[in-house]
Order: sequence, then C-alpha cells, then structure tokens
Amino acid sequence: MSDFKVKFRGVRGSFPVADKDFLQFGGNTSCVEIKAGEHLIILDAGTGIVKIGDELMEKYISSAINPKERTPIKASILLSHIHQDHLLGLTFFKPMHIKSTHIDIFGGEQNLKKDLSELVFGKTFPIDLDAISCECSIQNLDEEYVIIFKSGKNPEKILAKDANPKEDDIVISFYKSYVHPQDGVMIYKITYKDKSVVYATDKECYLGGDKKFVKFAKDCDLLIHDAQYTSEDYLNSNSPKQGYGHSTFDMAVEAMKQVNAKKLAFFHYDPSYNDEKLNRLKSHYCSENNDIYFAYESLEFDI
Repeated sequence: MSDFKVKFRGVRGSFPVADKDFLQFGGNTSCVEIKAGEHLIILDAGTGIVKIGDELMEKYISSAINPKERTPIKASILLSHIHQDHLLGLTFFKPMHIKSTHIDIFGGEQNLKKDLSELVFGKTFPIDLDAISCECSIQNLDEEYVIIFKSGKNPEKILAKDANPKEDDIVISFYKSYVHPQDGVMIYKITYKDKSVVYATDKECYLGGDKKFVKFAKDCDLLIHDAQYTSEDYLNSNSPKQGYGHSTFDMAVEAMKQVNAKKLAFFHYDPSYNDEKLNRLKSHYCSENNDIYFAYESLEFDI
C-alpha cells in the first residue's frame, strides 16, 4: 500500500454550494489532503478543510481517555493565495482550538500572519489569531527556499541551494505565478520517494503554454489543475472570463500534455456547474483518456 496519498476535500471555486444538484462532485471550496509518510499536508483551507478537522478530532479523542495522554495533532497547511474561497474553512478547523495541536501555515504573502489576522480572525470571527489555542507557526515563502519534512520533525524552510534531501524526506518546492489577480498565486510541488504531485489552482494559462510552469511541473505523477470554465464560457462575448485568473478544461489538458503528467485532475469548478453539467463534460474528456479525472469530494489517489 502506498504511503503517499491524495484525497480531495473541496473541489469548488469562488464560493461553496449547498444544493441537491451538486452532491456528486461536492460543493465545498478548495482543499486537498496529502498524506506522505507520517506527515499530513493540506493544500488550501477552503470549506473542505472542516471535514478533515472533524476526522482528526475523532482520532484525537479516541487516542486516550485522559486528554493529557492523547496523541497531538500535527498538520501543515499550504495556502495558494488569500482569496476567501481558499480561507473560508480555516477558523472552523477544530484542531486549531486544541492546545496540544501544532500547525504550520505557509503562504506567498509578504506578511501572511497580518493578512490572516485581518481577513479571517478578529472582526470576522469571535477569536483573534493570537488567541487561538494551538501552537501555530505562520511563515512567508519565497522562491529561494524549499520546505523539507524529515521523519519525526516539524517542517523546515531551507534555502534551496542548501537542500540535501534524503530518500524518505518530503520536499515541497513552489513559485509564485502572477496570472491570477490581485497578487498572484503559489504553485506547489510535493515530492516524496521520486513521486510528485503538482497543485496549480487559480492559474490561467498563457497562449502557447507557460514555460516556467512546464519546467517546474515536468513529468509529475499527478497534476491538479484549475479548470473553472468551459472554453465557451471563457470566450463568451456577453460575459468573457479572460483575465479572471482561471483556466478552461482544454487549457488544463494542454498543460498536462506539455508537462507530460501521468494523471490530470480537473479542479476548482465554477459554482454554477452542477452535477449534470460536469457529467456531460466528464463524458467528453474522459471517454478516451483514462488518465484524466474530474475531482470530486473523497476522490483518492495512491501516488
């Protein structure tokens, strides 16, 4: 059994949807759970993160009757950017409110702690960021670094030129793409035991391809790629979506080809795309390609 697993927890973009016509693919916003070795890595904190927290709390409570003897929860959260659909579930991630929990949050903002404090805590939540119970490390990222997870240790941010990972280390590399307004978006690659997953949400594709992205994501095992719109909606003369910072399904397929990804998972669907519409698109894109998937809540991959 693989010890490198991916599970989709929220696949919707822009805002969550609660409706009977959205049950198959799910209505929660962006969140992907990755378990690599002994580490839990969470990509984005949309409303999909709430279910992860509930499940972690069940395990925590069942680990011992005495709270002081329970196994502490540890998790790392990688934020692509700080638009609200990627942050909506953070304050309701229950492990954050347990004293023994340790959480590392990473993102590409200049002052991520200040931004989170102002956007999702304080005036918009009853508890200030500095008053949450858990031990929480919030770190800004820049492209000179990588994040390395070693067995039994909290993740370390290390200058890329000084990184010397061992076979069992988890390495997270990243860069900021400026194809998404207002301040760009972080693209992440998680590598473990010569396997890699690339997370490219909220990324609009360039005409002819994004050369930096192709080099970064080359030969990945799973490409999770933004696919918010159909080409027809993207180019709609009445309400065009060009410049919104999101890709079409066709753009994601082209990115898969250029990157030479083994598998592609469409992600971040427009909130108006119900199950019926996504199933029609699935029939079109997946009927002749077994390596293309429409992400839905609870879809899992062994990498």
